[in-house]
Amino acid sequence: MNSYDFTGRAALVTGGASGIGAATAARLREGGAEVAVFDREPVEGYVSLTGDISSSADVNAAVAEAERALGKIDVLVNSAGVPGESIRTTEVTDAEWQKVLAINANGSFYMCRAVLQGMIERGYGRIVLVASIAGKEGNPMAAAYSASKAAVIAMAKAIGKDVAGSGVLVNCIAPAVIETPILTGLSQHHIDYMVERIPLGRMGKADEVAALACFLASEDLSFSTGATYDISGGRATF
Repeated sequence: MNSYDFTGRAALVTGGASGIGAATAARLREGGAEVAVFDREPVEGYVSLTGDISSSADVNAAVAEAERALGKIDVLVNSAGVPGESIRTTEVTDAEWQKVLAINANGSFYMCRAVLQGMIERGYGRIVLVASIAGKEGNPMAAAYSASKAAVIAMAKAIGKDVAGSGVLVNCIAPAVIETPILTGLSQHHIDYMVERIPLGRMGKADEVAALACFLASEDLSFSTGATYDISGGRATF
C-alpha cells in the first residue's frame, strides 16, 4: 500500500467513527500524522471530539479543542454527512430538506471557516471535502442529498480560489456509491440504481477513497485547488 509522509502534521477528520472518515483517519495516522476525530460519538484511539457538525458553535469549539490538543491543524478532511431518505421530491418535508443541507453543506462550510484562520496564519493547509457524484449528476429519490453535495463542490471551488496563494489548498472528492454504513436506510432500489451505473460493476471501498483523500491532504499535492476528483469506478465522465 502506498503511503504519504505526514510526520509533523496534525489532521482533523470529521465523520471519523466509520466509513470513509475512519479509513482516512487510520491512513493519516499510519503516515505519521497526529489525528483528531470529530463525530457525534467518541472514537477511541484518537483525540476525540464530539458534537453536531450542523452547529457552528459545536464546530468552533471542536476546532479550538483540536488546536489545543495538537498544537495546530494542518489538514482537514471533512467526511461527515448523511444520505437523507430515499423519497421522491414531492415527499421531501421541510425538516428533511433542512436536516440534510444543514449537515452536508452547512457543516462543510462551518468546518472550513473554523480551520482556515489558523492555516492561513501558518501559511500551510490542506482541506479535503467529501462530496458525491450525486452533486454532479443528481440522483433520483435524493433531491436534498444531491443538492447538498453540489453545494460542497461549489464551496471547494470558491474557497480554493478565495485562499489561493496563502499556502492553503482546498479540493473535494466526488465518490460514487461506497460500501459504508451511510447506506443504511437507503432503499435497495436506490442502491441498485447507483451500482448499475458503475462500469467497474461494484461499490467502491472506504480504503480506496481514503487513499485519494490522503494524496489531496499531502505535501505531494502542490498545484491543485478548487478541483473535484472523481472516484466513481468509471461512472463520472466529466
